[in-house]
Order: sequence, then C-alpha cells, then structure tokens
Amino acid sequence: MAIIIDGKELAKKIRQDLKVEVDKLREKKVYPKLAVIMVGEDKASQVYVRNKSKACNEIGIDFEEFLLPSNITMEKLLELIEELNNRKDISGILLQSPIPKPLNIREAFNKIDYRKDVDGFNPINVGKLAIGEKSFISCTPYGVVKMLEEYNINPEGKNVVIIGRSNIVGKPVGMLLLAENGTVITCHSKTKDIASVCREADILVAAVGIPKFITGDMVSDGVVVIDVGINRNEEGKLCGDVDFESVEPKASYITPVPGGVGPMTIAMLMKNCLTACKKQNNL
Repeated sequence: MAIIIDGKELAKKIRQDLKVEVDKLREKKVYPKLAVIMVGEDKASQVYVRNKSKACNEIGIDFEEFLLPSNITMEKLLELIEELNNRKDISGILLQSPIPKPLNIREAFNKIDYRKDVDGFNPINVGKLAIGEKSFISCTPYGVVKMLEEYNINPEGKNVVIIGRSNIVGKPVGMLLLAENGTVITCHSKTKDIASVCREADILVAAVGIPKFITGDMVSDGVVVIDVGINRNEEGKLCGDVDFESVEPKASYITPVPGGVGPMTIAMLMKNCLTACKKQNNL
C-alpha cells in the first residue's frame, strides 16, 4: 500500500504559514496584492480564478480581477499588462490561460514584468530557472518539489521520468529535479516505448493530460508517483493521468486526484505573490 501524498493538507499548512507572514506585513502597512486577468468565459478558468480569489481572501492578500471580452485586441491586452506593471499597489500579475485565439499568450507573458510574474512564465524567469538562479518558479512544478521535500523524498541519484514536455509543467519540473541531482528523462508523444522508460523510474511525474494514461503494468514496485493531470472520465468525474487503482498497489508514494497537486499549485501562487511583495518593498 502506497503512502498517499496529501496535497490538500500540505497546502493548508502552507497557507496558514503565509497568513501569519501577511498579517505581519499588513501591520507594517504593506499590502500584498494579486491582479488576475481573464480573457473570455472559459468555464474551467472561471473556477480556477474563483479558487485563487478565495485563497487570497483567506490569507489576507488583496485581489483585483480584470475580466476582458474574448474579442479584445492584443494591443488592448498588452496595454492593460503595462498599466499593471506600473502600478505600485500590484505585487503580482497573473494571466489566466488559455486565452482566446488569435491572441498570442507568449507575447502577453513576455510583457508581464518578470518581478511581478508570479506564474513564472516570463522568459527571464524561465531562463533564470534554467541556469540555477533565483526566480519565480511556475506554481505547479514548485508545488511538486515542495511535496517531495515535505515527504523527505530526495531526487538525488534517482531516475526521474517526466511524461509531458509542456512549458507549464514538464520542462520546468525537469529543470527543478535536475537541480536536485535527479537523473531526468522527459518522455513525450514521439518517445518510443514509453512503458519501458516508465518502468525505469524511481520517481514518475505524469503531466500528459490523458486520463489514466499511466497504468500498473507501466511502473515498477516502489515508484514515487506524482500525478499532475486533471481530467474528466466518461462519467464526468475528476481523474488524473495515472490509473490510481492499478498503480497505487505498486507505488511507495502517490498523489491522488483531486487533493494532490491541485491545491499545491494555488498555495505556491500565494507564496510567489508574497515573495514578490517583499522584494518590491525591500523586505
């Protein structure tokens, strides 16, 4: 039986610690504030933004939302980002993805001041991460690393297999675990015989966006499994990229979906926002 990595409980603990820090800042008349930009009316995005607003409220971080119509021009979106870059009261800026086509999300991320880029997507922060300098780390990979730390799972010398090479999860989590001296292999749609690569993993991070893609026959006994996927199965229930029922009996540690990586993503966003505020106020 695997030990379940309880992301919900760990995220709660992190949020409680952050609240103590925020309270101290507010006593000094320093008020952290997160600005969230949402373009269009994507239903999943609306849920994520609501959860971020709730977390800010709980911790004491001020929250301002900018809801833009889906037909907004790129020029207007960039103008808003520039305005927020220049506002002294805004600590962190988050552009909720996806954004409607033909808007260019990369161009928008590039425009966000890297010192306010609490999502860690600006190329300056990505570059700093790649060369091992302090930077804002994309929240989901940051949450994954925190979970491993909390459960004393040391990647050093371990075979780390990452399924998925997205800019949001796969690539940054690979860089973070490489920095922790893991031996990192990234699999993707062109990888031959993914199952045999997975069976070599001591730590497996699934971030491919395919429901129950990783099955019990694809993993070895004692593997640590981090499931980043959030999908819906045929019945409309939330499930991960890992087939929990068949993988869990073989794993030493495993994250559930829901209640695993998801809550950690928001907790790390709050942490990044607080860090940004402290830096901007030279604290």
